[in-house]
Amino acid sequence: MMSQYLPTVESGQSSAVEQRRYPPWVWIFAVAVMLATTIPYLLGYAFEGDEWQFTGFVFGVEDGNSYTAKMLRGAHGDWLFRTPYTAQRQQGVLAFLPYLLLGKLTAPPGQHEQLVALFHLFRIGAGMLSILASYDFLTLFIENMRWRVWGVVLCALGGGLGWLLILLGKASWFGSLPLEMYSPETFGFLSLYGLPHLALARALLLWGLRAYLQPGLSVWADRPGLFSGALWLLMGLMQPLAVAVAWAIIGAHCGVLFIRCLWRFRRKEAVDWVGWRAWLRRAARIVGISAPILIYTVWAFNDDPILHQWTAQNLILSPHPLHYLIAYGLLIPFGILGVVHLLRERREASWLLLAWSLALPFLVYAPYPLQRRLAEGYWIALVALAMVSYDRIERENLRVFRWVLGLAFPSALLLLFGGVNAVRNPGAPIFHPQAEVEAFVFFDEYADSDAVVLASYETGNTLPAWAPVFVLIGHGPESVGLAELTPRVERFYRADTPSEERLGLIAEFGIDYVFWGPHERELGDWDPRQEEFLESVFSNGMITVFAVSYVAPNPLLVVFSVDSIVEGVGHASCHCSCCCLSNLTG
Repeated sequence: MMSQYLPTVESGQSSAVEQRRYPPWVWIFAVAVMLATTIPYLLGYAFEGDEWQFTGFVFGVEDGNSYTAKMLRGAHGDWLFRTPYTAQRQQGVLAFLPYLLLGKLTAPPGQHEQLVALFHLFRIGAGMLSILASYDFLTLFIENMRWRVWGVVLCALGGGLGWLLILLGKASWFGSLPLEMYSPETFGFLSLYGLPHLALARALLLWGLRAYLQPGLSVWADRPGLFSGALWLLMGLMQPLAVAVAWAIIGAHCGVLFIRCLWRFRRKEAVDWVGWRAWLRRAARIVGISAPILIYTVWAFNDDPILHQWTAQNLILSPHPLHYLIAYGLLIPFGILGVVHLLRERREASWLLLAWSLALPFLVYAPYPLQRRLAEGYWIALVALAMVSYDRIERENLRVFRWVLGLAFPSALLLLFGGVNAVRNPGAPIFHPQAEVEAFVFFDEYADSDAVVLASYETGNTLPAWAPVFVLIGHGPESVGLAELTPRVERFYRADTPSEERLGLIAEFGIDYVFWGPHERELGDWDPRQEEFLESVFSNGMITVFAVSYVAPNPLLVVFSVDSIVEGVGHASCHCSCCCLSNLTG
Protein backbone atom coordinates (compact mmCIF):
# COMPACT_ATOMS: atom_id res chain seq x y z
CA MET A 1 0.00 0.00 0.00
CA MET A 2 2.90 2.33 0.51
CA SER A 3 3.27 2.64 -3.27
CA GLN A 4 -0.02 4.51 -3.33
CA TYR A 5 1.68 7.43 -1.64
CA LEU A 6 5.40 7.29 -2.42
CA PRO A 7 6.14 8.54 -5.94
CA THR A 8 7.96 6.37 -8.44
CA VAL A 9 8.93 6.82 -12.04
CA GLU A 10 5.83 6.10 -14.11
CA SER A 11 5.93 3.09 -16.37
CA GLY A 12 5.39 5.20 -19.46
CA GLN A 13 8.30 7.47 -18.68
CA SER A 14 11.96 7.17 -19.55
CA SER A 15 14.72 6.16 -17.24
CA ALA A 16 16.13 8.59 -14.73
CA VAL A 17 19.16 9.18 -16.92
CA GLU A 18 17.02 9.94 -19.97
CA GLN A 19 14.82 12.29 -17.96
CA ARG A 20 17.82 14.52 -17.39
CA ARG A 21 18.28 15.01 -21.11
CA TYR A 22 16.47 17.76 -22.98
CA PRO A 23 15.24 17.27 -26.53
CA PRO A 24 16.89 19.64 -29.02
CA TRP A 25 13.65 21.57 -29.50
CA VAL A 26 13.68 22.64 -25.83
CA TRP A 27 17.10 24.25 -26.22
CA ILE A 28 16.13 25.84 -29.53
CA PHE A 29 12.92 27.23 -28.07
CA ALA A 30 14.67 28.57 -24.94
CA VAL A 31 17.31 30.34 -27.00
CA ALA A 32 14.70 31.71 -29.42
CA VAL A 33 12.52 33.12 -26.64
CA MET A 34 15.40 34.82 -24.86
CA LEU A 35 16.73 36.26 -28.11
CA ALA A 36 13.27 37.57 -28.98
CA THR A 37 12.95 39.25 -25.59
CA THR A 38 16.34 40.87 -26.15
CA ILE A 39 15.37 42.57 -29.43
CA PRO A 40 13.65 45.61 -27.83
CA TYR A 41 16.73 46.24 -25.67
CA LEU A 42 19.08 46.07 -28.65
CA LEU A 43 16.82 48.46 -30.53
CA GLY A 44 16.92 50.80 -27.55
CA TYR A 45 20.67 51.16 -27.96
CA ALA A 46 20.27 51.49 -31.72
CA PHE A 47 17.87 54.42 -31.34
CA GLU A 48 19.84 56.38 -28.75
CA GLY A 49 21.82 59.28 -30.15
CA ASP A 50 23.61 62.47 -29.25
CA GLU A 51 20.67 63.78 -27.21
CA TRP A 52 19.35 60.66 -25.48
CA GLN A 53 20.89 57.69 -23.68
CA PHE A 54 19.05 54.39 -23.21
CA THR A 55 18.53 53.20 -19.63
CA GLY A 56 18.65 49.54 -20.62
CA PHE A 57 14.99 48.85 -19.74
CA VAL A 58 11.77 48.93 -21.75
CA PHE A 59 9.25 48.32 -18.98
CA GLY A 60 9.27 48.75 -15.21
CA VAL A 61 12.03 51.34 -15.65
CA GLU A 62 11.78 52.51 -12.05
CA ASP A 63 12.51 49.01 -10.76
CA GLY A 64 15.09 48.46 -13.50
CA ASN A 65 17.03 51.48 -12.30
CA SER A 66 16.86 50.12 -8.77
CA TYR A 67 18.44 46.81 -9.88
CA THR A 68 21.27 48.68 -11.59
CA ALA A 69 21.68 50.79 -8.44
CA LYS A 70 21.96 47.63 -6.34
CA MET A 71 24.64 46.29 -8.66
CA LEU A 72 26.50 49.59 -8.42
CA ARG A 73 26.46 49.42 -4.61
CA GLY A 74 28.04 45.98 -4.93
CA ALA A 75 30.66 47.37 -7.30
CA HIS A 76 31.60 49.93 -4.64
CA GLY A 77 32.19 47.37 -1.92
CA ASP A 78 28.81 46.55 -0.39
CA TRP A 79 28.24 42.89 0.54
CA LEU A 80 25.07 43.58 2.52
CA PHE A 81 22.27 45.43 0.79
CA ARG A 82 21.65 49.07 1.63
CA THR A 83 19.06 50.79 -0.50
CA PRO A 84 20.37 54.01 -2.09
CA TYR A 85 16.84 55.38 -2.14
CA THR A 86 16.83 56.63 1.43
CA ALA A 87 19.20 58.81 3.46
CA GLN A 88 18.27 57.05 6.69
CA ARG A 89 21.01 55.14 8.45
CA GLN A 90 21.01 51.43 7.48
CA GLN A 91 22.66 48.38 9.01
CA GLY A 92 22.66 46.36 5.79
CA VAL A 93 20.81 43.12 5.12
CA LEU A 94 21.53 39.91 3.20
CA ALA A 95 19.25 40.58 0.25
CA PHE A 96 19.53 41.04 -3.53
CA LEU A 97 22.82 39.13 -3.35
CA PRO A 98 22.88 38.21 -7.09
CA TYR A 99 22.87 41.89 -8.04
CA LEU A 100 25.52 42.84 -5.49
CA LEU A 101 27.77 40.05 -6.77
CA LEU A 102 27.26 40.94 -10.43
CA GLY A 103 28.20 44.52 -9.67
CA LYS A 104 31.59 43.37 -8.41
CA LEU A 105 32.46 42.21 -11.92
CA THR A 106 32.40 45.79 -13.24
CA ALA A 107 34.78 48.74 -13.09
CA PRO A 108 35.12 52.18 -14.71
CA PRO A 109 35.12 53.40 -17.40
CA GLY A 110 31.73 52.64 -18.92
CA GLN A 111 30.55 51.03 -15.71
CA HIS A 112 26.86 51.72 -16.25
CA GLU A 113 26.95 49.99 -19.63
CA GLN A 114 28.71 47.02 -18.02
CA LEU A 115 26.06 46.82 -15.30
CA VAL A 116 23.23 46.79 -17.83
CA ALA A 117 25.00 44.20 -20.00
CA LEU A 118 25.52 41.88 -17.00
CA PHE A 119 21.89 42.35 -15.98
CA HIS A 120 20.72 41.12 -19.37
CA LEU A 121 23.18 38.25 -19.45
CA PHE A 122 21.73 37.25 -16.08
CA ARG A 123 18.23 37.66 -17.54
CA ILE A 124 19.00 35.45 -20.55
CA GLY A 125 20.62 32.73 -18.46
CA ALA A 126 17.91 32.73 -15.80
CA GLY A 127 15.19 32.73 -18.45
CA MET A 128 16.64 29.69 -20.17
CA LEU A 129 16.87 27.85 -16.85
CA SER A 130 13.23 28.72 -16.15
CA ILE A 131 12.15 27.23 -19.48
CA LEU A 132 14.22 24.07 -18.92
CA ALA A 133 12.76 23.68 -15.43
CA SER A 134 9.24 24.03 -16.84
CA TYR A 135 9.94 21.17 -19.22
CA ASP A 136 11.31 19.03 -16.39
CA PHE A 137 8.23 19.68 -14.26
CA LEU A 138 5.81 18.92 -17.09
CA THR A 139 7.44 15.57 -17.84
CA LEU A 140 6.12 14.27 -14.52
CA PHE A 141 2.57 14.54 -15.81
CA ILE A 142 2.62 14.59 -19.62
CA GLU A 143 3.88 11.63 -21.65
CA ASN A 144 2.92 12.79 -25.14
CA MET A 145 5.76 14.89 -26.59
CA ARG A 146 3.36 16.99 -28.65
CA TRP A 147 1.60 18.23 -25.53
CA ARG A 148 4.90 18.72 -23.76
CA VAL A 149 5.81 21.12 -26.54
CA TRP A 150 2.53 22.98 -26.17
CA GLY A 151 2.99 23.02 -22.40
CA VAL A 152 6.49 24.50 -22.49
CA VAL A 153 5.40 27.15 -24.99
CA LEU A 154 2.43 28.06 -22.81
CA CYS A 155 4.57 28.20 -19.67
CA ALA A 156 6.93 30.70 -21.28
CA LEU A 157 4.66 32.77 -23.52
CA GLY A 158 1.11 32.09 -22.33
CA GLY A 159 -1.25 34.55 -20.71
CA GLY A 160 -4.91 35.17 -20.13
CA LEU A 161 -7.55 37.24 -21.84
CA GLY A 162 -6.22 40.54 -20.53
CA TRP A 163 -5.36 41.58 -24.07
CA LEU A 164 -9.07 41.44 -24.85
CA LEU A 165 -9.79 43.89 -22.02
CA ILE A 166 -7.25 46.27 -23.52
CA LEU A 167 -8.80 46.02 -26.99
CA LEU A 168 -12.22 46.72 -25.46
CA GLY A 169 -10.92 49.83 -23.71
CA LYS A 170 -11.12 48.24 -20.25
CA ALA A 171 -7.42 48.42 -19.39
CA SER A 172 -8.26 49.63 -15.86
CA TRP A 173 -11.08 47.18 -15.23
CA PHE A 174 -11.96 47.20 -11.53
CA GLY A 175 -9.11 49.65 -11.01
CA SER A 176 -6.35 47.35 -12.20
CA LEU A 177 -4.45 46.43 -15.34
CA PRO A 178 -4.78 42.83 -16.59
CA LEU A 179 -2.50 40.61 -14.54
CA GLU A 180 -0.33 39.48 -17.43
CA MET A 181 0.65 43.12 -18.04
CA TYR A 182 2.24 43.71 -14.65
CA SER A 183 2.35 40.55 -12.52
CA PRO A 184 5.32 38.27 -13.26
CA GLU A 185 4.13 35.76 -10.64
CA THR A 186 0.76 35.17 -12.29
CA PHE A 187 2.28 34.02 -15.57
CA GLY A 188 5.90 33.84 -16.70
CA PHE A 189 6.66 36.05 -19.65
CA LEU A 190 7.43 39.21 -17.69
CA SER A 191 10.11 37.40 -15.68
CA LEU A 192 11.77 36.25 -18.90
CA TYR A 193 11.41 39.76 -20.32
CA GLY A 194 13.03 41.69 -17.50
CA LEU A 195 13.12 40.12 -14.01
CA PRO A 196 15.96 37.58 -13.86
CA HIS A 197 15.92 36.91 -10.12
CA LEU A 198 12.26 35.90 -10.35
CA ALA A 199 12.92 33.70 -13.39
CA LEU A 200 15.73 31.91 -11.57
CA ALA A 201 13.61 31.57 -8.43
CA ARG A 202 10.88 29.89 -10.50
CA ALA A 203 13.38 27.45 -11.98
CA LEU A 204 14.55 26.48 -8.50
CA LEU A 205 10.95 26.19 -7.28
CA LEU A 206 10.01 23.80 -10.09
CA TRP A 207 13.14 21.69 -9.78
CA GLY A 208 12.57 21.47 -6.04
CA LEU A 209 8.99 20.31 -6.54
CA ARG A 210 10.15 17.76 -9.11
CA ALA A 211 12.69 16.35 -6.67
CA TYR A 212 10.03 16.30 -3.94
CA LEU A 213 7.66 14.31 -6.13
CA GLN A 214 10.26 12.08 -7.78
CA PRO A 215 13.28 11.79 -5.47
CA GLY A 216 14.62 8.91 -7.57
CA LEU A 217 15.48 11.45 -10.28
CA SER A 218 17.76 13.55 -8.06
CA VAL A 219 21.41 13.05 -7.25
CA TRP A 220 20.51 12.66 -3.56
CA ALA A 221 17.88 9.98 -4.07
CA ASP A 222 18.92 8.09 -0.96
CA ARG A 223 17.91 11.00 1.27
CA PRO A 224 14.54 12.30 -0.05
CA GLY A 225 14.11 15.99 0.65
CA LEU A 226 17.78 16.98 0.79
CA PHE A 227 17.95 18.03 -2.84
CA SER A 228 14.71 20.04 -2.71
CA GLY A 229 15.77 21.68 0.52
CA ALA A 230 19.14 22.69 -0.94
CA LEU A 231 17.51 24.11 -4.07
CA TRP A 232 15.03 26.14 -2.04
CA LEU A 233 17.74 27.39 0.29
CA LEU A 234 19.41 28.85 -2.80
CA MET A 235 16.02 30.10 -3.98
CA GLY A 236 15.78 32.14 -0.80
CA LEU A 237 18.71 34.25 -2.02
CA MET A 238 16.77 35.04 -5.21
CA GLN A 239 13.32 35.60 -3.74
CA PRO A 240 12.76 34.70 -0.06
CA LEU A 241 8.99 34.80 -0.43
CA ALA A 242 9.16 31.99 -2.98
CA VAL A 243 10.33 29.71 -0.17
CA ALA A 244 7.12 30.41 1.74
CA VAL A 245 5.14 29.64 -1.44
CA ALA A 246 7.01 26.35 -1.82
CA TRP A 247 6.24 25.42 1.78
CA ALA A 248 2.57 26.22 1.23
CA ILE A 249 2.48 23.95 -1.82
CA ILE A 250 4.01 20.90 -0.16
CA GLY A 251 2.01 21.61 3.01
CA ALA A 252 -1.20 21.65 1.00
CA HIS A 253 -0.09 18.44 -0.71
CA CYS A 254 0.45 16.66 2.62
CA GLY A 255 -2.88 18.04 3.83
CA VAL A 256 -4.78 16.73 0.82
CA LEU A 257 -3.15 13.32 1.17
CA PHE A 258 -4.17 13.30 4.84
CA ILE A 259 -7.77 14.08 3.93
CA ARG A 260 -7.64 11.30 1.37
CA CYS A 261 -6.46 8.89 4.08
CA LEU A 262 -9.32 9.96 6.34
CA TRP A 263 -11.79 9.48 3.51
CA ARG A 264 -10.54 5.98 2.84
CA PHE A 265 -10.58 5.24 6.58
CA ARG A 266 -14.21 6.30 6.91
CA ARG A 267 -15.10 4.11 3.94
CA LYS A 268 -13.35 1.25 5.77
CA GLU A 269 -10.81 0.88 2.99
CA ALA A 270 -7.14 0.06 3.52
CA VAL A 271 -5.12 3.12 4.52
CA ASP A 272 -1.35 3.35 4.43
CA TRP A 273 -0.57 5.80 7.23
CA VAL A 274 3.09 4.84 6.98
CA GLY A 275 3.20 6.15 3.42
CA TRP A 276 1.56 9.42 4.40
CA ARG A 277 4.03 9.89 7.26
CA ALA A 278 6.87 9.36 4.75
CA TRP A 279 5.55 12.29 2.73
CA LEU A 280 5.29 14.36 5.89
CA ARG A 281 8.85 13.54 6.96
CA ARG A 282 10.13 14.50 3.53
CA ALA A 283 8.28 17.82 3.65
CA ALA A 284 9.60 18.51 7.16
CA ARG A 285 13.17 17.80 6.05
CA ILE A 286 12.77 20.20 3.12
CA VAL A 287 11.40 22.94 5.36
CA GLY A 288 14.22 22.49 7.85
CA ILE A 289 16.95 22.75 5.21
CA SER A 290 15.45 25.70 3.33
CA ALA A 291 14.37 27.69 6.40
CA PRO A 292 17.49 29.71 7.34
CA ILE A 293 17.26 32.41 4.64
CA LEU A 294 13.52 32.92 5.11
CA ILE A 295 13.82 33.06 8.92
CA TYR A 296 16.69 35.53 8.65
CA THR A 297 14.75 37.72 6.20
CA VAL A 298 11.65 37.79 8.40
CA TRP A 299 13.77 38.64 11.45
CA ALA A 300 15.77 41.35 9.64
CA PHE A 301 12.73 43.08 8.16
CA ASN A 302 11.01 43.14 11.54
CA ASP A 303 14.03 44.01 13.68
CA ASP A 304 15.40 46.86 11.56
CA PRO A 305 13.10 49.92 11.72
CA ILE A 306 14.12 51.04 8.21
CA LEU A 307 13.35 47.65 6.68
CA HIS A 308 10.17 47.39 8.72
CA GLN A 309 8.92 50.67 7.29
CA TRP A 310 9.95 49.55 3.82
CA THR A 311 7.77 46.46 4.29
CA ALA A 312 4.86 48.60 5.42
CA GLN A 313 5.13 50.70 2.24
CA ASN A 314 5.49 47.72 -0.09
CA LEU A 315 1.88 46.85 -0.86
CA ILE A 316 1.45 44.32 -3.68
CA LEU A 317 -2.19 43.41 -3.29
CA SER A 318 -4.23 41.12 -5.50
CA PRO A 319 -6.78 42.74 -7.81
CA HIS A 320 -10.48 41.94 -7.98
CA PRO A 321 -11.09 38.13 -8.19
CA LEU A 322 -12.54 38.55 -11.67
CA HIS A 323 -9.05 39.48 -12.86
CA TYR A 324 -7.82 36.03 -11.86
CA LEU A 325 -10.79 34.52 -13.67
CA ILE A 326 -9.88 36.48 -16.79
CA ALA A 327 -6.23 35.46 -16.35
CA TYR A 328 -6.74 31.72 -15.84
CA GLY A 329 -10.21 31.25 -17.34
CA LEU A 330 -8.94 29.87 -20.64
CA LEU A 331 -7.37 26.86 -18.97
CA ILE A 332 -9.50 26.37 -15.84
CA PRO A 333 -12.10 24.05 -17.51
CA PHE A 334 -9.35 21.90 -18.99
CA GLY A 335 -7.45 22.00 -15.72
CA ILE A 336 -10.47 20.52 -13.96
CA LEU A 337 -10.64 17.75 -16.56
CA GLY A 338 -6.92 17.19 -16.06
CA VAL A 339 -7.40 16.69 -12.32
CA VAL A 340 -10.14 14.14 -12.98
CA HIS A 341 -7.96 12.20 -15.44
CA LEU A 342 -4.95 12.14 -13.14
CA LEU A 343 -6.91 11.10 -10.08
CA ARG A 344 -8.53 8.28 -12.01
CA GLU A 345 -5.09 6.98 -12.89
CA ARG A 346 -4.06 7.11 -9.19
CA ARG A 347 -0.88 9.02 -9.93
CA GLU A 348 0.22 10.33 -6.57
CA ALA A 349 2.09 13.32 -7.97
CA SER A 350 -1.20 14.64 -9.34
CA TRP A 351 -2.44 15.31 -5.83
CA LEU A 352 0.10 18.14 -5.61
CA LEU A 353 -1.49 19.89 -8.60
CA LEU A 354 -4.90 19.51 -7.01
CA ALA A 355 -3.63 20.77 -3.63
CA TRP A 356 -1.91 23.74 -5.27
CA SER A 357 -5.10 24.66 -7.11
CA LEU A 358 -7.15 24.50 -3.90
CA ALA A 359 -4.59 26.59 -2.00
CA LEU A 360 -4.28 29.36 -4.61
CA PRO A 361 -7.33 31.46 -3.58
CA PHE A 362 -6.21 31.39 0.05
CA LEU A 363 -2.70 32.44 -0.95
CA VAL A 364 -3.53 35.36 -3.23
CA TYR A 365 -6.08 36.80 -0.78
CA ALA A 366 -4.24 36.03 2.44
CA PRO A 367 -4.07 38.92 4.96
CA TYR A 368 -0.57 39.80 3.82
CA PRO A 369 0.73 42.92 2.01
CA LEU A 370 2.41 40.92 -0.78
CA GLN A 371 -0.62 38.87 -1.80
CA ARG A 372 -0.01 38.88 -5.51
CA ARG A 373 3.48 37.43 -5.09
CA LEU A 374 1.96 34.25 -3.62
CA ALA A 375 0.64 33.13 -7.02
CA GLU A 376 4.24 32.33 -7.99
CA GLY A 377 4.49 29.34 -10.30
CA TYR A 378 0.82 28.32 -10.31
CA TRP A 379 0.54 29.00 -14.04
CA ILE A 380 2.90 26.04 -14.63
CA ALA A 381 0.68 23.76 -12.55
CA LEU A 382 -2.44 24.88 -14.44
CA VAL A 383 -0.71 24.31 -17.79
CA ALA A 384 0.28 20.80 -16.66
CA LEU A 385 -3.33 19.98 -15.78
CA ALA A 386 -4.66 21.42 -19.02
CA MET A 387 -2.15 19.47 -21.13
CA VAL A 388 -3.15 16.25 -19.36
CA SER A 389 -6.75 16.83 -20.44
CA TYR A 390 -5.71 17.73 -24.02
CA ASP A 391 -3.72 14.52 -24.20
CA ARG A 392 -6.92 12.54 -23.66
CA ILE A 393 -9.46 14.39 -25.80
CA GLU A 394 -10.98 13.02 -28.96
CA ARG A 395 -8.87 13.62 -32.05
CA GLU A 396 -11.61 15.47 -33.92
CA ASN A 397 -11.73 18.10 -31.16
CA LEU A 398 -8.01 18.90 -31.26
CA ARG A 399 -8.43 21.75 -33.75
CA VAL A 400 -10.89 23.52 -31.45
CA PHE A 401 -8.58 23.22 -28.48
CA ARG A 402 -5.65 24.53 -30.49
CA TRP A 403 -7.67 27.66 -31.25
CA VAL A 404 -8.37 28.00 -27.54
CA LEU A 405 -4.67 27.72 -26.78
CA GLY A 406 -3.95 30.36 -29.41
CA LEU A 407 -5.89 32.91 -27.37
CA ALA A 408 -3.24 32.65 -24.65
CA PHE A 409 -0.44 34.26 -26.70
CA PRO A 410 -1.56 37.80 -27.71
CA SER A 411 -0.62 39.26 -24.30
CA ALA A 412 3.04 38.30 -24.71
CA LEU A 413 3.04 39.68 -28.24
CA LEU A 414 1.53 42.95 -27.01
CA LEU A 415 4.25 43.27 -24.38
CA LEU A 416 7.00 42.46 -26.84
CA PHE A 417 5.81 44.82 -29.57
CA GLY A 418 5.03 47.41 -26.91
CA GLY A 419 8.70 47.36 -25.94
CA VAL A 420 9.76 47.75 -29.57
CA ASN A 421 7.39 50.66 -30.04
CA ALA A 422 8.54 52.32 -26.80
CA VAL A 423 12.15 52.59 -27.95
CA ARG A 424 11.39 53.90 -31.43
CA ASN A 425 10.87 57.44 -30.17
CA PRO A 426 13.46 58.25 -27.48
CA GLY A 427 12.08 59.97 -24.41
CA ALA A 428 11.84 59.70 -20.64
CA PRO A 429 11.77 57.50 -18.64
CA ILE A 430 13.17 54.81 -20.98
CA PHE A 431 15.78 57.26 -22.24
CA HIS A 432 17.56 60.08 -20.42
CA PRO A 433 18.90 63.34 -21.87
CA GLN A 434 22.65 63.27 -22.36
CA ALA A 435 22.95 66.47 -20.34
CA GLU A 436 21.36 64.69 -17.38
CA VAL A 437 23.68 61.71 -17.79
CA GLU A 438 26.67 64.09 -17.76
CA ALA A 439 25.55 65.28 -14.33
CA PHE A 440 25.20 61.69 -13.14
CA VAL A 441 28.73 60.94 -14.34
CA PHE A 442 29.98 63.93 -12.35
CA PHE A 443 28.69 62.32 -9.16
CA ASP A 444 30.24 59.00 -10.13
CA GLU A 445 33.65 60.61 -10.63
CA TYR A 446 33.81 63.15 -7.81
CA ALA A 447 31.28 62.38 -5.08
CA ASP A 448 31.94 60.11 -2.12
CA SER A 449 30.16 56.75 -2.38
CA ASP A 450 28.03 57.60 0.66
CA ALA A 451 27.18 61.15 -0.37
CA VAL A 452 23.55 62.23 0.00
CA VAL A 453 21.89 64.12 -2.87
CA LEU A 454 18.67 66.08 -2.69
CA ALA A 455 16.67 65.81 -5.92
CA SER A 456 13.17 65.27 -7.24
CA TYR A 457 11.63 61.81 -7.24
CA GLU A 458 12.31 61.33 -10.96
CA THR A 459 15.97 62.31 -10.68
CA GLY A 460 16.30 60.37 -7.44
CA ASN A 461 15.18 57.17 -9.12
CA THR A 462 17.75 57.41 -11.90
CA LEU A 463 20.81 58.95 -10.24
CA PRO A 464 21.78 55.92 -8.05
CA ALA A 465 21.86 53.75 -11.18
CA TRP A 466 24.75 55.86 -12.51
CA ALA A 467 26.49 56.98 -9.30
CA PRO A 468 26.84 55.26 -5.89
CA VAL A 469 25.09 57.98 -3.92
CA PHE A 470 22.05 58.10 -1.65
CA VAL A 471 18.91 60.13 -2.27
CA LEU A 472 15.94 61.05 -0.09
CA ILE A 473 13.24 59.87 -2.47
CA GLY A 474 13.28 57.89 -5.71
CA HIS A 475 11.58 54.52 -5.29
CA GLY A 476 8.11 53.64 -4.04
CA PRO A 477 8.85 50.93 -1.45
CA GLU A 478 12.54 51.64 -0.81
CA SER A 479 12.30 55.38 -0.07
CA VAL A 480 11.53 55.24 3.64
CA GLY A 481 8.89 57.77 4.68
CA LEU A 482 8.10 58.59 1.06
CA ALA A 483 4.65 60.04 1.78
CA GLU A 484 6.07 62.42 4.41
CA LEU A 485 9.26 63.34 2.55
CA THR A 486 7.79 64.04 -0.89
CA PRO A 487 6.02 67.28 0.09
CA ARG A 488 9.11 68.39 2.04
CA VAL A 489 11.30 67.92 -1.02
CA GLU A 490 8.77 69.78 -3.15
CA ARG A 491 8.72 72.66 -0.66
CA PHE A 492 12.51 72.81 -0.74
CA TYR A 493 12.35 73.92 -4.39
CA ARG A 494 9.70 76.61 -3.87
CA ALA A 495 10.74 80.24 -3.70
CA ASP A 496 8.43 81.01 -0.78
CA THR A 497 10.00 78.37 1.48
CA PRO A 498 12.09 79.96 4.29
CA SER A 499 15.82 79.27 4.14
CA GLU A 500 15.66 77.95 7.70
CA GLU A 501 13.36 75.16 6.54
CA ARG A 502 15.77 74.20 3.78
CA LEU A 503 18.68 74.24 6.20
CA GLY A 504 16.71 72.06 8.58
CA LEU A 505 16.15 69.41 5.89
CA ILE A 506 19.82 69.54 4.90
CA ALA A 507 20.95 69.07 8.50
CA GLU A 508 18.42 66.34 9.27
CA PHE A 509 19.60 64.07 6.47
CA GLY A 510 23.21 65.19 6.08
CA ILE A 511 22.67 66.36 2.51
CA ASP A 512 25.90 66.94 0.59
CA TYR A 513 24.56 68.03 -2.80
CA VAL A 514 21.49 69.71 -4.24
CA PHE A 515 20.49 68.76 -7.79
CA TRP A 516 18.83 71.42 -9.94
CA GLY A 517 17.49 70.27 -13.29
CA PRO A 518 14.24 70.23 -15.31
CA HIS A 519 12.38 67.97 -12.86
CA GLU A 520 13.40 70.14 -9.92
CA ARG A 521 12.36 73.32 -11.73
CA GLU A 522 8.92 71.79 -12.19
CA LEU A 523 8.58 71.61 -8.40
CA GLY A 524 9.01 75.35 -7.87
CA ASP A 525 10.56 78.62 -8.94
CA TRP A 526 13.34 78.74 -6.34
CA ASP A 527 16.76 79.80 -7.64
CA PRO A 528 19.48 78.06 -5.60
CA ARG A 529 22.16 80.31 -7.08
CA GLN A 530 21.04 82.99 -4.67
CA GLU A 531 21.73 80.90 -1.56
CA GLU A 532 24.95 81.52 0.37
CA PHE A 533 25.09 77.97 1.73
CA LEU A 534 25.20 76.42 -1.76
CA GLU A 535 28.16 76.46 -4.13
CA SER A 536 27.92 75.45 -7.78
CA VAL A 537 30.31 72.60 -8.58
CA PHE A 538 28.89 71.42 -11.90
CA SER A 539 26.84 73.03 -14.65
CA ASN A 540 26.17 72.22 -18.28
CA GLY A 541 23.40 74.68 -19.03
CA MET A 542 20.58 72.22 -18.36
CA ILE A 543 21.72 70.83 -15.01
CA THR A 544 23.45 72.55 -12.10
CA VAL A 545 24.78 70.69 -9.08
CA PHE A 546 25.40 72.53 -5.82
CA ALA A 547 27.56 71.42 -2.93
CA VAL A 548 26.36 72.37 0.54
CA SER A 549 29.10 74.67 1.85
CA TYR A 550 27.73 75.37 5.33
CA VAL A 551 24.65 75.29 7.50
CA ALA A 552 24.05 78.20 9.88
CA PRO A 553 23.32 79.76 12.27
CA ASN A 554 22.27 76.93 14.63
CA PRO A 555 25.51 75.44 16.12
CA LEU A 556 23.74 72.10 16.67
CA LEU A 557 23.32 71.69 12.93
CA VAL A 558 25.81 69.92 10.73
CA VAL A 559 28.52 72.14 9.25
CA PHE A 560 29.54 71.36 5.72
CA SER A 561 32.52 72.52 3.69
CA VAL A 562 33.75 72.00 0.21
CA ASP A 563 37.02 70.15 0.72
CA SER A 564 38.25 69.79 -2.80
CA ILE A 565 37.82 71.37 -6.17
CA VAL A 566 39.18 69.46 -9.11
CA GLU A 567 39.50 71.68 -12.17
CA GLY A 568 36.64 73.76 -10.85
CA VAL A 569 34.61 70.70 -9.83
CA GLY A 570 34.52 69.38 -6.27
CA HIS A 571 32.41 67.58 -3.72
CA ALA A 572 31.23 68.39 -0.23
CA SER A 573 32.32 66.44 2.80
CA CYS A 574 30.56 66.39 6.11
CA HIS A 575 32.11 67.58 9.37
CA CYS A 576 29.49 66.88 11.98
CA SER A 577 29.28 68.44 15.42
CA CYS A 578 26.54 65.97 16.27
CA CYS A 579 27.31 62.26 15.86
CA CYS A 580 23.64 61.40 15.83
CA LEU A 581 23.00 63.61 12.82
CA SER A 582 26.17 62.36 11.16
CA ASN A 583 24.94 58.79 11.33
CA LEU A 584 21.82 59.71 9.39
CA THR A 585 23.84 60.01 6.20
CA GLY A 586 23.67 56.23 5.79
